[in-house]
Amino acid sequence: MIDDAPLALYGAGNMGRLACEVLGNVGRHFEMVIDLNARKLAPPPTWCSVPLLRPDEVPHRAKSRLRLAISLVSSPYVAIEQSLLAQGFRDVVPFYDLVESFRPTHPLGNGWFSPPLTPEDLDHTAGILDSWHDHISRAHHLQFLAWRRLREEWIFEPAPLYHDTRFFIPEVTDVLTDNEFFVDGGAHHGHVTQEFVRQTNGAFDRILAIEPDPSNLAHLRSNLQSWMPDDGRIYCSDYALADIEADLPFRAGLGYASQLSETGTTRVSTCPLDRMGLSPTFLKLHLEGGELAALKGARKTLLLSRPIVAATVYHNSDGIWRSPLWLMDALRDYRFLFRLHSWCGTGAVIYAIPNERFGKA
Repeated sequence: MIDDAPLALYGAGNMGRLACEVLGNVGRHFEMVIDLNARKLAPPPTWCSVPLLRPDEVPHRAKSRLRLAISLVSSPYVAIEQSLLAQGFRDVVPFYDLVESFRPTHPLGNGWFSPPLTPEDLDHTAGILDSWHDHISRAHHLQFLAWRRLREEWIFEPAPLYHDTRFFIPEVTDVLTDNEFFVDGGAHHGHVTQEFVRQTNGAFDRILAIEPDPSNLAHLRSNLQSWMPDDGRIYCSDYALADIEADLPFRAGLGYASQLSETGTTRVSTCPLDRMGLSPTFLKLHLEGGELAALKGARKTLLLSRPIVAATVYHNSDGIWRSPLWLMDALRDYRFLFRLHSWCGTGAVIYAIPNERFGKA
């Protein structure tokens, strides 16, 4: 995709703000932000330097000239694209597809394309599809594959997307106890930790929030102090979870997208979960593509403690079959689920829940 066309963003929500940050990091100018609710949105600082318009307020000439990057994954992409084309926009693309052209300088990998699947890929993927616990998992995995491989948006009406339940689907929340030890791997600013506290009504054993980005960690500690001051059950770590102990390059300052990366100019200490001597009952991993390595570094802990596992798998091709296969091979007597929590192949999470949580040995 040519990345020097005049650019505008569609969507002024959380993803729109992320898009603004990404474009700023790569030095890519955009001329305006377009949102159906532009008149209702108070102009936040994010948009102070560019116009924030409704689609019908965009001049016809601009509709013909601009590449419009859809920065929204809470609704089906195709319907948005068709609506905008019908309104006169000529060049409409998913924002994450645009991001692929920045990969040499920015590590965000949510919009990757899968190359043709090899015979090995097909064999393993078919086996994984057969091994999910329910048909919703198979439907969501197929949707994930269709977007990544074909850029087709498949919709299965009996299997809706779960927008507001990421990491806390009913199959997880229904089996939580008042004695959980939650490890929040890739804690960012702590909102998943906050949701865990809410889901358990504050009744839990401990929380370890792991966040290696210095800026994110500062926000995390500040938020935790504000939300639950002087709660000695919650503590933080600045390690990066991995399968080895090392000092590795890290791309800091990217907010959600900060990660271990060869493009990084700082370095962080990595640590396998197995070396921490912990016994978590619930492990959440959102590591921008480092989830499989973190799982490998947690094998002994997983086998001994048998926690619930919730791991994102949409940042690289490990989610097609390598991550689920590793979990299914390593963890016996577990229930495995695949859920999409947003569109355009994003928000994909694998859930592994031990059968004994459901009263099954």
